[in-house]
Amino acid sequence: MREDQYFEVLRSRQAAGIIIVSGSHADTTADLSTYRTLIDVGLPIVLVNGFAPGLEAPFISDDDASAMDQAVDHLATLGHRRIGLALGPARYVPVRRKEAGFRAAMIRRFGTDEGIRVAYSIYSATGGGQAAADLLGEGVTAIICASDIMAMGAIRSIRAHGLSVPDDVSVIGCDDSPVSRYWDPGVTSVRQNVDLIASMAVSTLVGQIHGESAQTGERLVRPDLVIRSTTGPARS
Repeated sequence: MREDQYFEVLRSRQAAGIIIVSGSHADTTADLSTYRTLIDVGLPIVLVNGFAPGLEAPFISDDDASAMDQAVDHLATLGHRRIGLALGPARYVPVRRKEAGFRAAMIRRFGTDEGIRVAYSIYSATGGGQAAADLLGEGVTAIICASDIMAMGAIRSIRAHGLSVPDDVSVIGCDDSPVSRYWDPGVTSVRQNVDLIASMAVSTLVGQIHGESAQTGERLVRPDLVIRSTTGPARS
């Protein structure tokens, strides 16, 4: 079922409002006419993790720049300079923001963009493995992945290349999904503050339903780095 069809189902069931998480508003190539229709008919909506400047609606997103800043700082403290970034498809807003944040953090930390290495793939273990293979070919000693699933694929790829994590290559994921805590080794990850994002989204939507003016524009929520066992000192 397409996104617009889900919207029609919810409207047919008299939904008072909709919270949309990582929908078409996160895709820079998407047609957002359905979103504009929802706004035009006065249905309260809140958009989470993505941003479209032309939509007059409230947005709440994870702060991707802060996520990259924390990840780069942690790796730099461990002595890493050749740090790679494994991302999903470039058309997505969070992907673009992670890359921009990564570049800014690397330049701030090292004063140059010479060590910046970025690989695009898909949001899957296979995609993470492919991106890691590309980055290993460029001599990185650490890889930041756009999701924990990608990080797990990266770890498998690193091992397939005869290297170990974190002795040879450090890995950081994003999201702090439950599986990252039980993977062997436990995955260092940047955790989204899901509870706060959810609370903000619900309170914003309920406010609109009760007649309050929509808080258009975007609010960012700072994530937190959770250090586990996939990061360690850079090899000499």
